[in-house]
Amino acid sequence: MQYFSERPDLKRYLRAEPYWYRVLARRPERLEEMEKEARFFNGRTWPQRVSRMNQGLGMTIQLLNLLKR
Repeated sequence: MQYFSERPDLKRYLRAEPYWYRVLARRPERLEEMEKEARFFNGRTWPQRVSRMNQGLGMTIQLLNLLKR
């Protein structure tokens, strides 16, 4: 459990999805699978990051266009 106290993102996911408590208790080798799902849950996959960056860039461009007028 020390691993989860060092990784608050995984701890938050584990609390949101209690199913993983049972799975990891029986099969700790599935930790990597849980980490993949936690990255998606926390919005840390590349497509999610790119999407957030595009949204921020789009808002910045709109703001600049507003200021030009």
